[in-house]
Amino acid sequence: MRWFAQDELRSGAMRAAVMRDWQLRIDDLADPTPGPGQVLTRVLACGICGSDLHLLRHGEESRRLMDEFDADRPPDPMQLTMFQPHLDTVMGHEFCCEVVELGSGCDNLKVGDVVVSLPVAFDPAGLHPLGFSNIYNGGYAELMVLNEMLGMKVPSGLSAGIAAMTEPLAVGVHAVAKSRINSNESTIVLGCGPVGLACIAELKLRGLGPIVAADYSPKRRALAEQLGADVVVDPRVTPAIEAWRQADGVRTPVIFEAVGVPGMIDEAMRMAPKGARILIVGACMQEDRIHPMIGIGRELNLQFVLGYDPGEFAAALNSIADGKVDLQPWLTATVDIDGIPQAFADLADPDEHAKIMVTP
Repeated sequence: MRWFAQDELRSGAMRAAVMRDWQLRIDDLADPTPGPGQVLTRVLACGICGSDLHLLRHGEESRRLMDEFDADRPPDPMQLTMFQPHLDTVMGHEFCCEVVELGSGCDNLKVGDVVVSLPVAFDPAGLHPLGFSNIYNGGYAELMVLNEMLGMKVPSGLSAGIAAMTEPLAVGVHAVAKSRINSNESTIVLGCGPVGLACIAELKLRGLGPIVAADYSPKRRALAEQLGADVVVDPRVTPAIEAWRQADGVRTPVIFEAVGVPGMIDEAMRMAPKGARILIVGACMQEDRIHPMIGIGRELNLQFVLGYDPGEFAAALNSIADGKVDLQPWLTATVDIDGIPQAFADLADPDEHAKIMVTP
């Protein structure tokens, strides 16, 4: 879409990838309008997340479970207002945007600022997860509304595509923090997709290791090596736990399960030595099973993690801006909005892509 100068009229319609009833289509939607304390932004880049792929395939099952769980919970004013699947939803929560219009009461950002933001919006009606809301669209669109106070300015010279990687890197920052890992422990990362790579990057930044990483994909194993994994294996050839025994074998490993498919938690438990901690950071949206006696017999600790806090998000941006982590190899392709459905299909092949960036 051509961006019009301030003294011109916008078309009033923006291009977007829209999900409804668990199906994806490309459509034109009305331009969003910023409210008080909000800014209208032009999306410069938005990464396609694996959780969005899983949502299309397994979201219906996951949503039924969430509805059952929420039905038994008391009202919580801080609870996110999630989307209704029969209404339009625009996904995309890994974004970098340029401010093009200010709502009332905005004085910290100005038109032209390039920002990233925690993927949440708030208004008098409550909290809304960007990319998972019927009210506020995510980054698979030409325009987005963001809350000014959540926007973080991108340092000059940092490309929009790299800045948009702040969100997935923050997932790794949070997972490593939650793991409580220390220098007397080693680590195993199962899965070298974006979530596993984010964990590897943060572990390396903290000087922790040795880091043993496992993935079936040669491309993703190569990315893990570039980000600093000490030992990278194809688990069909060398089981991850055997690689750990060869690389360390003494210090108890913290195992990061970053695959997010049924059976992986059980697999991590079966390989774990006595007293190990397992961080479940992969987003599995399907029912899964474990054998409790394995955990009991080995006194395992399972920790489930989600997202990040504002400090971790800011730390991820600073690490990227300061050049402490090089995320350029993650970006394997770019598409416009009309190319999003094909990009979703292409990401099913881990040997082809790690991260596809949408650039409206």
